[in-house]
Amino acid sequence: MNTSPSPASDPLDQLAIDTLRTLAMDAVQKANSGHPGTPMALAPVGYTLWSRYLRYDPAHPDWPNRDRFVLSAGHASMLLYGLLHLAGVVELDRDDKPTGQPAVSLDDIKQFRQLDSKTPGHPEYGLTTGVETTTGPLGQGCANSVGMALAQRHLASRYNQGGHTLFDYNVYVICGDGDMMEGVSGEAASLAGHQKLGNLCWIYDNNTISIEGHTELAFTENVAARFAAYGWNTVHVADANDTEAFARAIEHFQATDDRPTLIVVDSVIGYGAPNKHNTAAAHGEALGEEEVRLAKRAYGWPEDARFRVPDEVRHRLRDAMDRRVDGAWGQWQDKLKALEPALAAELRVLLEGALPADWDKDIPVFPADPKGKATRDSGGQVLNACAKRIPWLMGGAADLAPSTKTLLTFEGAGSLQAATPGGRNMHFGVREHAMGAIANGMALCGLRPYTATFLIFSDYMKPPMRLAALMELPVVFVFTHDSIGLGEDGPTHQPIEQMTQLRGIPSMHVLRPCDANETAEAWRIALRQRHRPTCLVLSRQPLPTLDREKYAPASGAARGAYVLADCAPRSPDVILMASGSEVALCLQAYEQLSGEGIAARVVSMPSWDLFEEQDAAYRDSVLPPSVAGRVAVEQAGPLGWDRYVGATGDKIVMHTFGASAPFAKLQAKFGFTMENVVRAAREQAKKHGSIQ
Repeated sequence: MNTSPSPASDPLDQLAIDTLRTLAMDAVQKANSGHPGTPMALAPVGYTLWSRYLRYDPAHPDWPNRDRFVLSAGHASMLLYGLLHLAGVVELDRDDKPTGQPAVSLDDIKQFRQLDSKTPGHPEYGLTTGVETTTGPLGQGCANSVGMALAQRHLASRYNQGGHTLFDYNVYVICGDGDMMEGVSGEAASLAGHQKLGNLCWIYDNNTISIEGHTELAFTENVAARFAAYGWNTVHVADANDTEAFARAIEHFQATDDRPTLIVVDSVIGYGAPNKHNTAAAHGEALGEEEVRLAKRAYGWPEDARFRVPDEVRHRLRDAMDRRVDGAWGQWQDKLKALEPALAAELRVLLEGALPADWDKDIPVFPADPKGKATRDSGGQVLNACAKRIPWLMGGAADLAPSTKTLLTFEGAGSLQAATPGGRNMHFGVREHAMGAIANGMALCGLRPYTATFLIFSDYMKPPMRLAALMELPVVFVFTHDSIGLGEDGPTHQPIEQMTQLRGIPSMHVLRPCDANETAEAWRIALRQRHRPTCLVLSRQPLPTLDREKYAPASGAARGAYVLADCAPRSPDVILMASGSEVALCLQAYEQLSGEGIAARVVSMPSWDLFEEQDAAYRDSVLPPSVAGRVAVEQAGPLGWDRYVGATGDKIVMHTFGASAPFAKLQAKFGFTMENVVRAAREQAKKHGSIQ
C-alpha cells in the first residue's frame, strides 16, 4: 500500500480529512495520552461515510430514524470527536433539549482526556451528544450494533404502517483487529448472519497492528472468509485513502438487503508519520512533537499550527449532511402524526422511555402455599403479564428459555427471526456474552430488553452488564438456578461468588426474591427503572409462597429489606436476615425460637443496593444498631455480609464450592437447615447477653 499522502478527489474534502488527522494528533499530543494512529489512518473512511452516506441530522441528533455510527474501536475516539465537531452536531441535555452549545467544541477537543471534559479517552454514551454507545472494551460496540439493527427491523415491523416509513435506518460500525480477536464479536456476527441483518455494516480497519506489534504474532486468520461462513456479504478496499473505492463498498452494502456486510479496509496506522507509521508506537501513545511536525509536513499542513480548523472546511461536513437530510426531521414528525392514533401514542411513550399507564394491571397476586413454586416459575408468569401490556418489552435466553421460564407465550408473541422481525422472543443461542451486549444495543434504540441464563453464567456476561450500568440502560438481566439448590448439576453450575460480583457493580439493582409475591415486586421494580439495569436472581427449586396476612406484605421489597416477621413489642434478642430461598428457612427457625421464648426478627433482604438507598432512620428501624445478635443466611459466598452482621455476628453461607447431589443432601452438608440456623441464633442471643 502507498504510505505517502494521496489526495481525495476534491481538495476541500482532502483538507477536511487532514483536519481530522491533525486534530487527533494535536489532542493526543497535548494530553500526552491516547491513540493517534487509527484516526490518522481512518480519517478518509470516517469522513467519506459521514459526508456522503450517513443519514444523520446534526440539528436533531436524537432523531429516532437516524443512521447509527458506532466506533467499536473506541480507543480511536478522536476520530469520532473530530467528526462530531466538523459536523456541527448540537448538544442535548439529559432531557434531550438543545443546550445551545455544540456537542464537541474545539475547546472540548483541546481538553481531550482531561477531568470532566466531554472528550474522554473512550466515547461515553450520555456524556457526549452523538456518541451512540459507550465503547472501549473491544467487541462490545460490534455486539451493540447487532441489537441496534435488530431494533430497527422490529420497530419497522410494528410502526411502518399506512405507507409511512418511520424506521429504516442503517447501522455502521468501525472495528479493528482487537474487535475481531475478541470472542464477543464472533458471537454477535454469527447471530447477525443468522438474522440476515441487511441494515448492518461493519467496517474492519485491517491495519495489522496491535499493542505488542504486528498482529501476525497471534492473529493470522482470513477474517473475510470467516464472515462469509457466518453468512455475511464481504467487500475489500485495498487502500483506506481511496475514498472512491470505499464509497463503492458502501453503495454495495446499501444495495444488499439479505445479509449484513463486512467491508475490509486495509490501512496504515499512523498514516503520514514518517518514522512511526505501521508500528505499534503509533497505536497507543503520543507521536512526539517532532513526529507530529513531520506528519503535518507530509500532509502539506503548517507544521507549527495546533488545533487548526481551516475556514474552508468549517462547514463542509455540516453542509453535506444537512443537504442529505433536508426536511427529514419534519417529515418524520408528520409521518408520526399520520400514524393510527393509538399506535402513534404508543410510539411516543416508547421514545420517552416510559411505560403504558396500565402496564402492571395483570400482575398476579399469589395465594399462600406451603409447597409454593420456584421463583423462576412465578417470574415467568409475571413477565408474561407485563409483556402483554408493554409491546416493546422483549428478549430471550441463551438457549435456556425452557429452564429460565422466560418464553413469552401469549398469543402473537412469536419468535424474532429474519422472516418474522415482529416477534418478541429472541433466541440468542449459547452466546451469553453477545446476548448482554445485543440487549444493550436494543435498549439504546428504545426497546425494553431482557436476557436470561443461569446465575453461574453471569460470569460470561459481566462486561455488558457493567456497560449497561455505566450507560444507565434499563435492561433486565434474569438469572435462574441461583444457588446450590439446583442440585445434581454440581459445582460447575452452582453459583457461589456471583452474588457478590453482581452486587459490586455500581448503579445496578440486584434482587433475589424469597417467594412468588416478592418476585412480582421485583419485576415491578425492574420495569419502573429508566436509568438503571436490574438483575433478577431466581430459584430453580420451589419456595413456599408466604402467607402475607401472617407476615409483612411483599411490597416491602421496594425498600430493599424489610421486617418480615417480628417479636414486637419486645426488642429482638437476635435478627435473622436472608435473601431468596433462605428466607423461608429463617422463618422456620423463627417459629422454633419463638416457641423457646427467644425474641427473633426475620428480615428479608432481596436487594442490598435498594436498602442502602433508604435513609438512616429506616435502615436502623430494620436493623437496630442496639441489637448485636445477628445471623445472615445465604447460599452464596460470605463477602459483604459483615456490613450487616458486624464483627460479632454469624454467617451461614458458602465457604467452598458446592457438590453434585440431591438438593436435600446438599442443604444438610453445607448447614442450611432449620436446626443449624436455630443453633446459630441461640449462640448469638447468649453471646450478646439477651438470654442466659
